Amino acid sequence: MKLADLPTPCLVLDHSILMRNIRVMAAALSRLNVPLRPHMKTAKSIDVARLAIAGQPGGITVSTLAEAEYFLGHGITDILYAVGITPQKLEQVCKLNESGAQIIVITDDPTMADTIAMQPVPPRTLIEIDSGEERGGVDPDSDLLLELAARLGTCLSGVMTHAGHSYAGRGVREIARIAEMERGAITRAAGRLREAGHPVSIVSAGSSPTARHAENLAGVTEIRAGVYMFGDLFQAEIETHGADAIAVTVLTSVIGRRPGRILVDAGGLALSKDRSTEATDRDYGYGLALDIDGTRSLGDAIVRKAYQEHGVVELDPAHPVDLPIGAKLRIAPNHTCMTTAAHDRYFVVDGEQDVVAIWHRVNGW
Repeated sequence: MKLADLPTPCLVLDHSILMRNIRVMAAALSRLNVPLRPHMKTAKSIDVARLAIAGQPGGITVSTLAEAEYFLGHGITDILYAVGITPQKLEQVCKLNESGAQIIVITDDPTMADTIAMQPVPPRTLIEIDSGEERGGVDPDSDLLLELAARLGTCLSGVMTHAGHSYAGRGVREIARIAEMERGAITRAAGRLREAGHPVSIVSAGSSPTARHAENLAGVTEIRAGVYMFGDLFQAEIETHGADAIAVTVLTSVIGRRPGRILVDAGGLALSKDRSTEATDRDYGYGLALDIDGTRSLGDAIVRKAYQEHGVVELDPAHPVDLPIGAKLRIAPNHTCMTTAAHDRYFVVDGEQDVVAIWHRVNGW
């Protein structure tokens, strides 16, 4: 089976690029002697997970309990659920742990800390630390940090943070500065807990940009990153990886032709409506159109509009093409996590047009 035979729209995953991305991240963290707990919220695939954890301790990160249950069913037990836990979800975690999982949860809420501690067999718990993103987590210097630790008691295992504000960084030097802010916040929190007599075995940090460009990870016990595996246009723009590191594209067919533009059958559902590159030096609209081989022979052919099932590609006058109805293209995504979300499988290639495997993925919550 070849790409030209596939129904569209669908996801194409280039195995060779995926493996290169995994090796690059592993090498970056190996130099700093910190293991990786890969975040599977983007890939949501056991086939990708097995590649990502090879040579690592084996633990993964997830963003939904559907992912946790799925990976547990495939034999991965050491799982960090990196979203603030709720009472109902805590009950589900405890049931999964009773069946053999070792799911770690996170919280930044005193009442929830009490609820966790009252469980017959409470899960290992990390206190979420705000290292600058101001989304979730407690200030590492706050009294609340020590209060949470006291409430959690023996189920406290450590601290975690996510430097999501690294996405606002531009250039390697700026990302490295944010990485040091992240490290400083999480290790300061860990130090305060230890000084207060609380054991801290896990000091978990990470985002793909800071994981890739951190210069010092002293005091951090693990790094979480996920989008690095697949890459996207936005991550290329902020220099997490190069422009040649985008492993996932959306295969689409030409369904209409007009002067200077074409209509394709990949719209907002297949591509997402993420416009993250709008905030960078180069705005790729809703994605960049490539030829069926995944190369930029179309120049800057950009998806300028995304309807539910239609995408409008503005062609590059410097690269004239005559594409018939039914011709297939590949769209490089702005934000691969969002783009993959509506799809249920990857059609895997290895630098060619031949489909060498089909890898399924889990969706939902």
